[in-house]
Amino acid sequence: MRYKIRHSTEYKYQELVTTGHNRLCLVPLHLPEQILLSTDIKISPTPDEQAYLTDFFGNTLLFISIYKEHDLLTINSESVVDIAPRINADRAQQSILPWQNAKAQIALQGDFYADVIQYTLPSQHVPYSQEIRNFTHDCFPENGTLWNGCQALMQKIYSYVAFKPGFTTVNTPVESVLKSRKGVCQDLAHLMIACLRNIGLPARYVSGYLETMPPPGKEKLVGTDASHAWVSVYFPDVGWVEFDPTNCLLPSYQHITVAYGRDYYDVAPIKGIVFSSGNQTLTVKVDVEQINS
Repeated sequence: MRYKIRHSTEYKYQELVTTGHNRLCLVPLHLPEQILLSTDIKISPTPDEQAYLTDFFGNTLLFISIYKEHDLLTINSESVVDIAPRINADRAQQSILPWQNAKAQIALQGDFYADVIQYTLPSQHVPYSQEIRNFTHDCFPENGTLWNGCQALMQKIYSYVAFKPGFTTVNTPVESVLKSRKGVCQDLAHLMIACLRNIGLPARYVSGYLETMPPPGKEKLVGTDASHAWVSVYFPDVGWVEFDPTNCLLPSYQHITVAYGRDYYDVAPIKGIVFSSGNQTLTVKVDVEQINS
């Protein structure tokens, strides 16, 4: 399946910005199940300095600095990717590995799983919490398999937390989401990651895009697709396996991966600082278009 992704971001500033530094995480990853065919990022005003770097997690970042005065910043990213089936999901469904054995195997062979163990630790948006452990408990019975536990947890979060755009912010704590039972994809991903890490299982945050389909009989509107977030869980006998608690499904052709991290803080699409005063308004539009290969 081939997709063209357009991600448009516009910042309007109330007062002139004299200097701005930003880090962009907008380039899809090149993976066994995802081939990046092309990518292009156009920025106005033209940056005075820019550089592509690969971060600790293997993500492609673009750092830009603008020293000229401006009251409008536009960032338009366009990428083309080919998506293939995620074979690890099929393998994981056949796995009979008990979740406690998976946890012990990773803990006892720390040197071998050094890159994985970091995803068992708390992070900026993913705390250790007795409340979260209590919520997770019934999904992972003694001697239950890792696959069944992850499936049960995904289904529980999907049923428990209502999708409510605008109810939370990027800084809403996981415990608040658990209490309010409302949130967006980022919140549901953080909650599932927190549940898994709280019982010693490695889980990481996946940032990307999701092709959305209009209701039957309706035409798809431009700009109505979205950035999306889901979860990747490590199976020692399989590798990384992805789960989407917002939609209660296993990511497939419609999920396009941009970045992996410990949580949203590591993979925010755009973050930085500007030297200015007054308020700013942000407008984001995303289009995920299936094209002929």
